[in-house]
Amino acid sequence: MHMFSEAHALPRLPFLLLALWAAAPVSAQSVEHGHALYTAHCTACHSVGYNLTGPMHLGVVGRKAGSVPGFDYSPALRHSKLVWTRANLLAWLQDPEALIPGQGMDFSLESARDREDVVAYLATLTPASK
Repeated sequence: MHMFSEAHALPRLPFLLLALWAAAPVSAQSVEHGHALYTAHCTACHSVGYNLTGPMHLGVVGRKAGSVPGFDYSPALRHSKLVWTRANLLAWLQDPEALIPGQGMDFSLESARDREDVVAYLATLTPASK
C-alpha cells in the first residue's frame, strides 16, 4: 500500500498549474479592445442603434447582409444573400471588396487580431443589449 504524502505533492503544484494554463485555450478576442477599435474606426459611419452613412450594427451577427430597414444599400450588398457570420465579418473587415464586389465600404482593418476583437465586440450587440 502506497501512502500519499501531501508534503511531497506540494512542490509539484506550480508545475501542474502551469501545465493546465498552457493547455487551456487562449482567446485572442478582446471585447474591450474591439469596442475601442469600433469607437475609433467605425463610428464615423456606423452606430449601434441607428443608420448613418453605414447601417446600424445592433444584431449584425446572424443577420442577412443588406437587410437593415431604412438603409439604402448598394445593389451588390442587397443581392448578396450573405449572412453576417463570424467568418464573413472577419473576411469583410479584411477586404470588403474581395468578399462582395461592388459594395460601398472603403475601409478595412490590417491586423487579424483587431478584426477578431471588433467581431467579438459586434457579437455582443444583440437587441437585448441595446
